[in-house]
Amino acid sequence: MAEELTNIVLCGANSYNQKYYFNKAFDRLPDSIKEELQVLCVWFTEDIGGILTFEFEPDGSLVMKTEADESDFYYDEIGAGMKLHQMQTTKRELMESLELFFKVVMLHQPLEEAGANL
Repeated sequence: MAEELTNIVLCGANSYNQKYYFNKAFDRLPDSIKEELQVLCVWFTEDIGGILTFEFEPDGSLVMKTEADESDFYYDEIGAGMKLHQMQTTKRELMESLELFFKVVMLHQPLEEAGANL
């Protein structure tokens, strides 16, 4: 049976227990990037609620996922979609840089190959 590939969480924030998580496997990222990710995650969950994670898919693509408890009537699903789109637009360069980092450092792809999709 083939091994199923799963996403690797970079970071995330949870409005329910007011916690932020950063995956120590990415400690090599500059502190300024780690701080920016923390601000983005906390800002999102304080404004929208729920849980936000930044995850790398097996191919190196960075995705943002948000979810909420079924009983969370304050979670703003429409606002979540709008804020995710805003972050994807305003932080495009950051997202592309993170994908390149992941592909080169974590997946050991040659720089030329990793940057071809950006």
